[in-house]
Amino acid sequence: MNQDLSKLDIKQIPAQTKKLANGLKQFMVPIFLLLVLGVNSFLIYRINQYSAQEPSPEQITELQNSIKRIVIDEESIDKILKLEERNIAVKSLFKEARDNPFRDN
Repeated sequence: MNQDLSKLDIKQIPAQTKKLANGLKQFMVPIFLLLVLGVNSFLIYRINQYSAQEPSPEQITELQNSIKRIVIDEESIDKILKLEERNIAVKSLFKEARDNPFRDN
């Protein structure tokens, strides 16, 4: 092994790398395809990990606590009910919205 190191000359390195590059030229396409396959496999694996990840119970409670609840005072509710009772068109509109809330008017 020491003899191999003693035979190694810095001037021979470019010639040896050129020889190695010429030998690898025939394998360039398979090497490239394996590299692309490896990168795509890694990306698919990571995407699968992130898509299957569930939030922790602490994250869920934190998000639920950060949601502002809408509070409607009793006076407004009474006013809406009185207006609904007086106007037939509004009454039918409210009934229709209760029956099918996803319909566009």
